[in-house]
Amino acid sequence: MGFFDKIKKAVLGEKPAEEKINNLPLEAVKEEEVEVVVEETVTEEVTETEVVSEPIEVKEEAPVKEEAPVVVPEQVQPEPKEEPTKQEETVEKYDKGLEKSRKTFGQFMNNLFSNFRVVDDEFFEELEESLISADVGFETAMRISDELQEEVKLKNVKKQEDVQNTIIEKLVEIYQAEGVEEDNTLNMQTDGPTIILFVGVNGVGKTTSIGKLAYRYKQEGKKVLLAAADTFRAGAIDQLVVWGERAGVDVVKHSAGSDPAAVVYDAVEKTKAEGYDVLLVDTAGRLQNKVNLMKELEKMKRVIEREYPSAPHEVLLVVDATTGQNAMIQAKEFKDTTQVTGIVLSKLDGTAKGGMVLAIRNELHLPVKLVGLGERITDLENFDPNQFVYGLFKDLMAMYEN
Repeated sequence: MGFFDKIKKAVLGEKPAEEKINNLPLEAVKEEEVEVVVEETVTEEVTETEVVSEPIEVKEEAPVKEEAPVVVPEQVQPEPKEEPTKQEETVEKYDKGLEKSRKTFGQFMNNLFSNFRVVDDEFFEELEESLISADVGFETAMRISDELQEEVKLKNVKKQEDVQNTIIEKLVEIYQAEGVEEDNTLNMQTDGPTIILFVGVNGVGKTTSIGKLAYRYKQEGKKVLLAAADTFRAGAIDQLVVWGERAGVDVVKHSAGSDPAAVVYDAVEKTKAEGYDVLLVDTAGRLQNKVNLMKELEKMKRVIEREYPSAPHEVLLVVDATTGQNAMIQAKEFKDTTQVTGIVLSKLDGTAKGGMVLAIRNELHLPVKLVGLGERITDLENFDPNQFVYGLFKDLMAMYEN
């Protein structure tokens, strides 16, 4: 089984033959022709009978016509519509969310091979530029180009389709190799509350991601609390309150301009006193003033650690996928400023720059933990490497197989 087949099996699974038959559309099932049987009506003859007693006048009644029994054809009932499984819903979300990025990769491959008929130095230069424009990152682009050159020489690859297939294979191999020891799951606690800090610049979808995650945990039956510790902007507090109402969870807030650590202190006390399962903390995104930002985050961490020494259990950096390389620059800055444990990639459905996940893995070595795949409150998904690879390279895999 090839590596593409393994990914497809992990994402789609294998359906038995019977299930495939049962899932045929109703139009494909023909009704059986049923013969309608009509019995002949038999009319009995009435004969005269000798009567010993007084004669009785017998009136001849009209024969009763019996209705012929009709065999009604058995109705073919439509199969009850099955609700899509969680896996099927996730596959669909990734498929739609990565549609633009998938087209970008397909276009860059088509453009690359329409301009070049010979695999030479100029071809590899163009390959590097195309990969960088697809936001896979400079280092990743150089690595793929170098490894491809070695592969071409080693295997004496000359045909266009062989070179194309090797590029796809290298993209997937590098992606998978970087994630061998990567843990994409959130560090949820079983013996106490889970406390998660969210960091990121303004406008990247940080507060929205918090609201969506809060809604998910609320639906799972967890008691969730939000802390509006981005006191630098009054709008940020109001926005989190609105998301708290949508998700049906409580929000701890102070007035704009107050000490963020004081908000966190009150939120931690409320978490402990009232038995909350999850505390999600929104923080300010003043990346332009690193010193103040770092001091604020350190102060908040100290407040949390007094009550829960192992917390915060995650520090999630939210980056906007639509900004491409700018998101990479932000990720590097925040990684240098604070101890980021994972990435939340928002607005992935609205970008053609999904290749940046390759760059995050290859250059920053940070795990992507959550991805935004739509605008609905339910459209924040756990990051699934197999789903991502399949959603991003599905069309190219089909080209590879053919």
